[in-house]
Amino acid sequence: MQSFWATPGGWTVLTVLQILAVIIWILLSLAFLLLADRKIWAGVQMRKGPNVVGPFGLLQSFADFGKFLLKEIIIPSGADKVVFLLAPLIAFTLGFGAWAVIPLAPGWVVSNINVGVLYLFAISSLGVYGIIMGGWASNSKYPFLGSLRSAAQMVSYEVSIGFVIVTVIILAGTLNLQQIVTLQSGGFWNWYVFGGPGGLTAKAMALVMVPMSVIFFISGLAETNRPPFDLPEAESELVAGYAVEYSSTPYLLFQIGEYANIVLICAMTTILFFGGWQAPIDFGFTHHWSPTGQSFYGFMWFFLKVIFFFFLVAMAKAIVPRYRYDQLMRLGWKVFLPTSLAAVVAVSAWRVFA
Repeated sequence: MQSFWATPGGWTVLTVLQILAVIIWILLSLAFLLLADRKIWAGVQMRKGPNVVGPFGLLQSFADFGKFLLKEIIIPSGADKVVFLLAPLIAFTLGFGAWAVIPLAPGWVVSNINVGVLYLFAISSLGVYGIIMGGWASNSKYPFLGSLRSAAQMVSYEVSIGFVIVTVIILAGTLNLQQIVTLQSGGFWNWYVFGGPGGLTAKAMALVMVPMSVIFFISGLAETNRPPFDLPEAESELVAGYAVEYSSTPYLLFQIGEYANIVLICAMTTILFFGGWQAPIDFGFTHHWSPTGQSFYGFMWFFLKVIFFFFLVAMAKAIVPRYRYDQLMRLGWKVFLPTSLAAVVAVSAWRVFA
C-alpha cells in the first residue's frame, strides 16, 4: 500500500510543514537577534539596553511586536492605498521567499533546486520593488527621495555581490547551494574562503577569496541599508527614508523583511565562504551518528556561524562612522566593482590553467 507521504496530497502537506518550520524558526530567531542587536549596541555605549520586559529583557521583541499589531494603521489621504499596503507585503514575502533554497543542515532545505544561486539573484533583484512602491505610494517627496536612494544603493551593490558569487560558482562548478556546502567538507582548510578543496595551488586562491568574502559581507550591509550604509533612512532631510509615512503593521512588515534579508546575508556568507553546516574540524565519530543526529549537529554549526556574522553586523552598526552618500557610491562602483571583476578573471584563469 502506497504511503500517504508519497501521494501528491502528502507531498503538499509535508512541503507546507517544512515551509512553516523554516518561517517560524526565522521569526523566532529574528526576535532574539533583534534583541541581541540592541544589547550589543548598548554594551558598546556602556549602557544596559532592554532589560525590563521578561527576564534580562528577553521578551522585549515580543512586546514590540504586540505594540505594532495593536497600533492604528494610518494611511495618508493622498496615498495610493492599494500600492501603499501592497509594498510592505512584497518586501515581507520576498524577504522570506529567498530562504526557500537555503540549506540549513544536511537535507534540511525547502527546495533543493540546481539553480539555487540564480533563484537568489532573482529574489534579491525583485526586493527593490517593495521599497520603490512604498516610497512612491506615500505621495510625499521625502519617502520618494528615500526610496530612490535605497534603490540606487541596492542596485549598485548587487553588482559586486553578483561578481563575488560568480567566483564561488567557478570554484565549485555548481549553482546548487547544498552541493556548494558539501564540497567544503573535511575541515576549515577546504572552505572557499581559503580557496576550497585541493592542494597548495588551491590554497593560493585564498589571496583572492579572503578579500572577496570581505567585499561580499560589506556589500550585504549596503544592500540591506545597514549602518554604516543606512543613509536612505538616517539623514535628517529624509527623516526615515521610504518608510516615513508607515506605521503599525505595514511598518512592522518592512522591518521584518529587512531583518530577514540581514540574516540571509549572514547565512549566504556562511554557505559560500565558511562551509555552511560543515564543522571547522571533521570529527570522524560524527559519521557514525544517525542521519537525524548529523543533521542537528550540522544545523548547530550553521546557526553558530550565522550568529557570529550577525554579531559583526551589530558591531559595525555600533562602531563604524556613517558614510556620506557620494562615498558610498564611490566605494561600490570604483572599488568593489573593479576588484570583484578582477577576481572573477583571476579565478577563471586559475581554473583553466592551474
